[in-house]
Amino acid sequence: MKLNHWTLALAAAGVVSMGAVAQAEEATESVKTLISGTTISGYVSTSALWNPGTGTAYPAAISAFHGGSNTAGKNDGFNLDHINLTISKAMDEGEWAAGYKAELWFGDDAFGLATGNRGGAEDLAIKQAYVALRAPVGNGIDFKMGVFDTPIGHESTNVADNPHFTRSLAWSLQPTTHTGLSAAYRFNDMFAVTAGIVNGRGAVINAKNQNVGGAGGATLGTESSKGYFGGIELTAPDDWGFLAGSKLHAQVLDSPNTRTADTLDIHVGAILNTPVEAWKVGISYYYRGNMTPAALAATTPGSVFAHAGGKNYASVWGLYNSYQATEKLALNLRAEYLSASERTVYLGAAADDDPNNEMFSLTTTVDYSLWENVISRLEVRWDTSLTGGGAGDSPFGGVAAAGGPGADEKNNFLVALNVIYKF
Repeated sequence: MKLNHWTLALAAAGVVSMGAVAQAEEATESVKTLISGTTISGYVSTSALWNPGTGTAYPAAISAFHGGSNTAGKNDGFNLDHINLTISKAMDEGEWAAGYKAELWFGDDAFGLATGNRGGAEDLAIKQAYVALRAPVGNGIDFKMGVFDTPIGHESTNVADNPHFTRSLAWSLQPTTHTGLSAAYRFNDMFAVTAGIVNGRGAVINAKNQNVGGAGGATLGTESSKGYFGGIELTAPDDWGFLAGSKLHAQVLDSPNTRTADTLDIHVGAILNTPVEAWKVGISYYYRGNMTPAALAATTPGSVFAHAGGKNYASVWGLYNSYQATEKLALNLRAEYLSASERTVYLGAAADDDPNNEMFSLTTTVDYSLWENVISRLEVRWDTSLTGGGAGDSPFGGVAAAGGPGADEKNNFLVALNVIYKF
């Protein structure tokens, strides 16, 4: 035990005892050991949005792809999106390694996760909070238990991890986080699998999908339904030429909501290298089907897949292009086509309903790294409805009024400036 001269002087004067000093030193070393390897990281996301042609009285409902709670209120102005704060300790290479991750969101977007207080209107959300464990079986099975990001989908909920500021059409179909247990196993450099069991596809922490039935839909006991997911990832080997390192991944999530409901999510995606080193291509297909045998429910225009009931589906094809023009300049493009069953994306009058709802979206983003640790990007997005034509037959409909867009508006434009500081 090494003591400084002030501690020795206090001990000699009888102010402190050597035993107390020894205990304090041991406690300090214990704390240092516990926090060793712990890291703090995150980002602050801000934005400025402009919806040309809509006017402040008619914000397009498609702004839900901003990913926040008051999404319409984000239009035509400056915004603090959210603050991400992550405290974590990664697992080491040991056979019985352990770690943890606690990821928090602060700000208006936090309510969009609906994770806290059983979905209450909060400006603080627990995005992830799990314990990570490794079991020495084969190459090692890595477990997560707690709240973790969904394994389903091509894009991340964290805006800083995506090539674009706005989320994709497919992102509006997928879940965000789960409460449960997941396991991941890598057989070799080419092949890895994941599997898990979760409370359901909803983000609300600890919420259970209880069986219902009987008179008035009363809950039958406390037993709850669980969701199950599985996924695979294939990585091209080094001897595949320019395709080396390219990845193909697929995931399935089956999540019963009640005894009579079942939602199925399927995603297949790929990230491909090309003969041009600076150019990468992504391909994504997402399907969500709701097998609830109930009558079609009304939906709000712009709320993609908003039905609470009904046998309906939506699928999205996505194409991503990313070109790193210079060390600082990146050009990104995303094109998507959505096809959905009748009245899944938007609800029109019965007389002019289309058999299918169809949409197309094109997003271009210029990303220029002028400052260190800062993402600064300018984005232009166009969404258009390919079907419909009557009142309510569009996801972009505003309030029908003189001089304003009607409820059959078929196009929506967005210009966004997104500035993020990562720490």
